[in-house]
Amino acid sequence: MSATDTFYRERRLPPYVFAEVNRMKAAWRKEGRDIIDFGMGNPDLAPAPHIVEKLKEVAADPRAHRYSASQGVPSLRRAFTRYYERRFDVGLNPETEVCVTLGSKEGLANLAQAITAPGDVIIVPDPSYPIHMFGFIIAGAAVRAVSFNSPEQFLADAVTACKRSVPAPSAMVLNFPSNPTAQVVDLDFYREAVKVAKANDIVLISDLAYSEIYFDGNPPPSILQVEGARDVAVEFTSMSKTYSMPGWRIGFAAGSARLIAALKRVKSYLDYGAFTPVQIAAVAALDGPQDHVAIARETYKKRRDVLVESFSRAGFDIPSPPATMFAWAPIPERFAHMGSVEFAKDLMEKTGVAVAPGLGFGERGDTHIRLALVENEQRIRQAARNLKGYFQP
Repeated sequence: MSATDTFYRERRLPPYVFAEVNRMKAAWRKEGRDIIDFGMGNPDLAPAPHIVEKLKEVAADPRAHRYSASQGVPSLRRAFTRYYERRFDVGLNPETEVCVTLGSKEGLANLAQAITAPGDVIIVPDPSYPIHMFGFIIAGAAVRAVSFNSPEQFLADAVTACKRSVPAPSAMVLNFPSNPTAQVVDLDFYREAVKVAKANDIVLISDLAYSEIYFDGNPPPSILQVEGARDVAVEFTSMSKTYSMPGWRIGFAAGSARLIAALKRVKSYLDYGAFTPVQIAAVAALDGPQDHVAIARETYKKRRDVLVESFSRAGFDIPSPPATMFAWAPIPERFAHMGSVEFAKDLMEKTGVAVAPGLGFGERGDTHIRLALVENEQRIRQAARNLKGYFQP
């Protein structure tokens, strides 16, 4: 192999779809030009003060700087089980059914390494968050991308995929509330998913990272609320969005003891766990006052409402998302021929508004763009003013 050849796993990854848009943003910022950036789902809200204070307090202890525990310190695993008990009325065993991860994204990738053999077939929604697909591709799997227009149709098409794929699928990824589409499901959907998993001998991987970012007064359920789900399912959640702690890299896996054991075993070879003060601060977040979670939810709701209303007046109709911190918007018909990457580039060049091309979430996402609610209301209204001339020449 020559020095210019790519390695096996490099060759399995396509060029990064967001790269061109990111290069444009970087060039603009270098020139001092203003960008109203809805591209990356990077929360701009601050963690609650008591969480930061706990981090400082524990970091001041010289003993806190040693290696931590890969599966998470016991007090954090117990705090997480209390959260599941409060929120979902689900009792978890903190020793066998919970593992702390370095963020839900990293945890999902670790699980893919733990349960995937080369050539395994994994059912993944298209469009979906990139790690859902590429975590398994990196692990050596073959991905069966199933069109995701509605949750019910996705599940019906997944059943067909189970019957027609050779070899038969070994796992299926679910993500509700969905990134990027913001769609939600109820417990009946999860009941049916568990039936499908048991009938077809597949594992279910549920990404519940946006469990607390919802706007209709109807909190999203957990798959683990379904009877028998813990036989076949593992669920990932995150501190990032709920507690505005994205850079802290703390997430959780919960569910099937067999799947959690596999995750722990692989993970023990890969890391020593998150920095102990971060883990103890996460305990303070889970067990402490929750008013700041409600404030964050209300902040995103207000931004959503301003985005939908002001962009509509500018000529860009955006479906109102019921959950998550994202809006999933179809490209207007007269721009549809451009595809999502060229549309996103043209939009930024002519208006200074940056969005995420839908193609980055799968081939079937190329008709849409994703907008993250990470700019304040004033900036959202400014973006709408910038767009007015673009959509109403």
